[in-house]
Amino acid sequence: MRWITREKVKVDRVACPWLIKKLVDPAAEFLFVPADKVSEIAQREGAIPYDVPNVELGHHDGRCSFEAIVEKYGITDPAIRMLAQIVHGADVDHDLYGRPEAPGLEAIAEGFRYLGLKDDHEVLAREFIVYDALYAYCRRVVGANKLQ
Repeated sequence: MRWITREKVKVDRVACPWLIKKLVDPAAEFLFVPADKVSEIAQREGAIPYDVPNVELGHHDGRCSFEAIVEKYGITDPAIRMLAQIVHGADVDHDLYGRPEAPGLEAIAEGFRYLGLKDDHEVLAREFIVYDALYAYCRRVVGANKLQ
């Protein structure tokens, strides 16, 4: 399946593809386009839009798109739930959870913008390891041992 969002990815728009590839759609393909083109290209390409206004997998009730994906796909893994709180705190202005890891994730995501990477696909390729490591940390904290 194809998934689509705004270009120039940062926290939520990197975390969502990581989650989608890990637990929702391992064969997912991601499209990154100008914000004003997401709806048009999503329709044309049959792609699922995320992290844009007025879509199911976007920000709702103060929660981020990563949280919307966790809810829609019924992901109950406690480590993913913890990771969702960290992503939330790094991505939104009004943090609901106060996870101390969130500012660090936000700083790392911001730092990736200054590495001079060629495009959003390269950002994902390089930054997924950050989410792998953060997920491993969350598993350790909640006492889980594997993806569920």
